Amino acid sequence: MTSSLLLQVPTSVDGFLAQYGNVVVDFAITVVTFLVTFLLLYKIGKSVLVRAVKRGLNARQFSSAVVSLGSSIAAVIAVLGAVAIAATVSGFPAILSAFATIAGALALGVAFAAGDIIENFVAGIFILKDKPFTVGDYIEWDGNNGIVREINLRVSKLDTFNNEQITVPNGDLASAVVMNPVANDTRRLTFDFGIEYDASMKDAREIIIDEASKIEGVLADPAPAAPVTGLADSAVVLNGRLWINPSETGAGGVKNQWIENVKRRFDAEGIGMPYPYTELTGEIDVNTRDIEAAPADD
Repeated sequence: MTSSLLLQVPTSVDGFLAQYGNVVVDFAITVVTFLVTFLLLYKIGKSVLVRAVKRGLNARQFSSAVVSLGSSIAAVIAVLGAVAIAATVSGFPAILSAFATIAGALALGVAFAAGDIIENFVAGIFILKDKPFTVGDYIEWDGNNGIVREINLRVSKLDTFNNEQITVPNGDLASAVVMNPVANDTRRLTFDFGIEYDASMKDAREIIIDEASKIEGVLADPAPAAPVTGLADSAVVLNGRLWINPSETGAGGVKNQWIENVKRRFDAEGIGMPYPYTELTGEIDVNTRDIEAAPADD
């Protein structure tokens, strides 16, 4: 009775085929069905998905980096979808359930381990799409500033005016208030010129406007102006204003030249530019009296 329950191990090929032939054939058919279905679905799915993603992103004028990323994600989705459908068609439910479990665990692990990376990654996509700034723009944010040299999906690289490179996570730029002075076709430059109270405001205004108009790159429309904007303790303040095209003219060079030329004209024409000072008025009585010297001790 016991010997009849023992597993009969085949001792020949014919015996093996007679005992396990159907199992081997069924397994081989299942594997072939899985491989054929997977390869067919992957090839078709990848071609269709990648082409559709590229067409959609290009139609919305995304950058080449975003298009490349979208194409890679579409290819991964094609692989996952082909594996899932092929496993179902070939009768491998265990593979499908194991695959889903592993994928879920990996997604959860990546979400916890790479939270900052994902945040910067997503922020980079929005920066490339919304274009609050582009390569070559001068920007300011959170007390920092620089000229944008490179925008990647995770970080952006900028150069300071001291030729120092700054690498900034895109998440910081996406969450900060970014000022882009060169985004528009025109930009206004201003400077407060203080003159003495007894100086001619009319003459000072004419000098400020005239010197601004002489500088190459300063626009005639809007025209330079210099309204009085303040009466300080020791000076009348005229706010000089001029406009430039920031894509053609550098703001720093124009402003420096303007201030220097106005100061030179003020000096030449006797218009003082006072510094803060305090004037004391009134009288002081100083009473003096002779004091006899005490005799020296012997």
